Amino acid sequence: MALLGAELLQNNAERVNALNVFPVPDGDTGTNMNLTMGSGVRELRSKPSDHIGKSAEALSKGLLMGARGNSGVILSQLFRGMAKSLSSHQEATAADLAAALQHGVDMAYKAVVKPVEGTILTVAREAAKHAVHYARRSSDVADLMQEVYRKANEALQKTPDLLPVLKQVGVVDSGGQGLVYIYEGFVRSLSERENSGYQELYMQPSEAAMPDEVALPAGSRGLAQKDYSSAQSRLSTEDIEFLYDMEFFIDRKHAGKAPVLFDESAYKKQLERDGDSILVIADDDIIKVHVHSRKPGDVLNFSLPYGELIDIHILNMREQHRDLLEQEELATADLSGAELLAGGAVNEFNPSQAYEKAPYGMIAVAMGDGIADIFLASDVDTVLSGGQTMNPSTEDFLKAIDALSADHIFLLPNNGNIILAAEQAAELSERDVTVIPTKTILQGLAAVLSFKEDESPQRNLDWMSGAAQGIVSGQVTKAVRDTSIDGVDVKEGHYIGIREKAIVVSHADLVEACTSLLGTMLADGGDLLTILTGEEADNDDTAAICDWAQNQYPDLEIEVQRGGQPLYPYLFGVE
Repeated sequence: MALLGAELLQNNAERVNALNVFPVPDGDTGTNMNLTMGSGVRELRSKPSDHIGKSAEALSKGLLMGARGNSGVILSQLFRGMAKSLSSHQEATAADLAAALQHGVDMAYKAVVKPVEGTILTVAREAAKHAVHYARRSSDVADLMQEVYRKANEALQKTPDLLPVLKQVGVVDSGGQGLVYIYEGFVRSLSERENSGYQELYMQPSEAAMPDEVALPAGSRGLAQKDYSSAQSRLSTEDIEFLYDMEFFIDRKHAGKAPVLFDESAYKKQLERDGDSILVIADDDIIKVHVHSRKPGDVLNFSLPYGELIDIHILNMREQHRDLLEQEELATADLSGAELLAGGAVNEFNPSQAYEKAPYGMIAVAMGDGIADIFLASDVDTVLSGGQTMNPSTEDFLKAIDALSADHIFLLPNNGNIILAAEQAAELSERDVTVIPTKTILQGLAAVLSFKEDESPQRNLDWMSGAAQGIVSGQVTKAVRDTSIDGVDVKEGHYIGIREKAIVVSHADLVEACTSLLGTMLADGGDLLTILTGEEADNDDTAAICDWAQNQYPDLEIEVQRGGQPLYPYLFGVE
């Protein structure tokens, strides 16, 4: 089942890649899922077993280590949950398989901080839910999997109704489509194995068995989006009810002579009166608190009796959200990273070779040798090289982590599609690892520059994350197809300007596209403009852009550095 599912996904990886609502070639869902599944298959082949629990465990381990991008990480979690459910089984009944599918869905949802419906998660959930019900009526595994495949296809067709950005362009979710191909492989393996030798079936899949085109809304071009933050794009600023994002620590060691006994359950109930998104982690001497609240003053007041409040951070989320209104999600540029750039090459770490561990180490992801050099010159220890064809895997991160001789390591993914893989690596590593959730190269550079070696990991996390959030990021690239998105008519071959995740301008002239984009980025002010020039950047164009910015904003400081990144002539950052 797993091998044939992987082959069908591989055969259709480019088709899944094409399921991208945006006219930018940075939606590599098919590639990421294919590389992830391929890693699982290699591990499965290396540990053959007639015990389904052990086979599932091998597949899960391979997926986990090879997970790339958000779609790959989610896929690895689906199979990780299935493996845990099947771990003690020599064989699996229909009911066992249905329960395993449901357990996989539960684990995948837990892995995503803010699950968004209309994605691969929805497709997996609806299919698993149907499987559990169907297993009560039928004990035939092949019939069960046929029903799972049918329900997954049905759920896929409904994804445009759940996400406005998908319906806007008339497409389905690409991650969900990838999962449907895997499930189809499961069905074919179970239904055809009696009439064909397994190896023959695996090596020569029948084209006639390929699924029909998924039914799409009128006007659809058979394309779907990969990654987006639709929860934000569908929310108006006024709908943010609990607008103050609060984070602080309660120091129990300095709670006074008669400290109040801390009742975690009661304390959470107090927070829930005027708050949500609550996280309370209580240790003997310190309590970490996170909450979104309407009344930050009240939260601080009823926390005081438990100890001294330290490292207090309060952000107004309505203010943060105003810049995101009306924006649809754009899949951020995928970065590849199986190899490392010169200067940060990973070798197996041998503690005996190190004289003394450094207090901190940093690993960053970058595309372009110039950007890598900038990170390395800014005290980043290792730079994972990135491109457009794939993302660094969990294993890539783990190798880089193991190679560093440092007590605490910071990971800077510098791409929204790489954050989950970095977080998964941090969870799997036995080292002390912290992920700074940087979504762009410019955010990563700002985070690195705010690092202070003489401060604690928590303070550095706060400062580096804060510095990243203070950057307005922009990028310019060529459109690969005609479309209309965010009210902007895009023509194939034109240059499009992207602010954060939204296309804000399209123009045939590169300089015009850049200056129009910068006009939106600088509309609310800014002291420093950083320009990273790419492979296609021209000195005359760069000079024209700088002249325009200096004339329009005389007090603006401008810094130009060679990035050498492909596909994006210019990356911009305003702070």
